[in-house]
Amino acid sequence: MQQKPILLIDDDQSLTELLSEFLAGEGINVEVCNDGLSGLQLARSQNYSLILLDVMIPGLTGFEVLQALGGAHHTPIIMLTAKGEEADRVLGLTLGADDYLPKPFNPDELLARIQAIFRRIDIIARQRAEQPISLNQLILTPAKRTVTFQDRHIDLTGTEFSMLQLLMQRADQVVSKESLSMNILNRRLQKFDRGIDMHISNIRRKLQHQGKQDCIATVRGVGYIFNSTDTDS
Repeated sequence: MQQKPILLIDDDQSLTELLSEFLAGEGINVEVCNDGLSGLQLARSQNYSLILLDVMIPGLTGFEVLQALGGAHHTPIIMLTAKGEEADRVLGLTLGADDYLPKPFNPDELLARIQAIFRRIDIIARQRAEQPISLNQLILTPAKRTVTFQDRHIDLTGTEFSMLQLLMQRADQVVSKESLSMNILNRRLQKFDRGIDMHISNIRRKLQHQGKQDCIATVRGVGYIFNSTDTDS
């Protein structure tokens, strides 16, 4: 199956050439941009299946590109961060990135991350026929990929939407971090990986911003639970 192109925003030309050639061999077309401003313009004007975004790029940093795209962008974004820079990874997820990969990385691991997102996109396409989920005035509509609370729209990234959907589908049941990682990110949970926690934190913040009190409880050492009991009355 022919894939839509992905956008790689990185100023390391040797890396971009290597990745372009490697991914082309896997049937993935890569469009390369070497600075943040041009990358932002392309991201806004073209329809990409995925964006690979380096943190340290000229013009606009990767974080500034994320901020300019806004938290409700629909194109999945994988941040490329310096190895060991946990603060960069946390900030990237907070600003709306779907995943991150520390440099240097194995191209096979990058390919696995990309394929996991493509599989999620296929699942999303199949969800179009699913019925909305309504719990205490919070309505999640798979067909439109929307979430509303008391008719107020809540902007979520693709990863955040999928995580909230899974939690609402299993309301009043504990969903482990491992389950969230496998079902949404399509990979096993890694030790000290805070990605799931950051996505849940983003969801909570966005729900609360629109007046929906905290309905996602933390089960320490296990995972999370969506409480169907109305906490807003």
